[in-house]
Amino acid sequence: MRELRMRIVPAGDAALLVEFPQRIDPVVSTRAVTMSRAIAERCAGRIRDVVVGYASVTVYFDPLVTEVAALTEEIHRAADLNAQTPATAGAVIEVPVCYGGELGPDLAGVAAFAQATETEAIQLHCAPVYRVYVVGFMPGFAYMASVDPRLAIGRRATPRTRVPAGSVAIAAGQTGIYPLESPGGWHLVGRTRLKPYDEHRGEPFLFKPGDRVRFRPVDRDEFDRSA
Repeated sequence: MRELRMRIVPAGDAALLVEFPQRIDPVVSTRAVTMSRAIAERCAGRIRDVVVGYASVTVYFDPLVTEVAALTEEIHRAADLNAQTPATAGAVIEVPVCYGGELGPDLAGVAAFAQATETEAIQLHCAPVYRVYVVGFMPGFAYMASVDPRLAIGRRATPRTRVPAGSVAIAAGQTGIYPLESPGGWHLVGRTRLKPYDEHRGEPFLFKPGDRVRFRPVDRDEFDRSA
């Protein structure tokens, strides 16, 4: 794996922030994901959590029992070993989506922005294999990139107060799925029955940073049968 510049800085008194070049880039993301795994393995039992960002890894610890200098040194060792380790590809997850209509009320607007028909806009959205960069905002919400440049519409001028769970949305070059009903300012193009977050599953989170995602269009009958 190509070496990237890295620095470690405090993030309060109970976390260290490992920073890489600040950009949304698959090479940087891969480095952050593999780095997080190396830290979790080397520092198991001495840290509380490891969280992956677009171009960072945040390491949370208990300042009453963990010595910062020793943890910093351990992170540097993990970085040295990780730079020599081949990257491991994430899971490939297929997401069936019913596009447009009441399930995707913004599809027409997104298609108009792209100067395309709704069918063409659906094809553009389904063509890439997206990378999961970050999981956040709410439990299980995965920020995936990059959408086709023609679909890179900004956020809605007025956010909705209620977005249904399972809504597939686009904003600012990224796409995502709302795991739960919530307010939201992204453009809704369709809906899926897959649950990005399910507290009753053995693994509640469907997506992890580094995973790859394909969207597959389905008709309303197939969507309704999957309920």
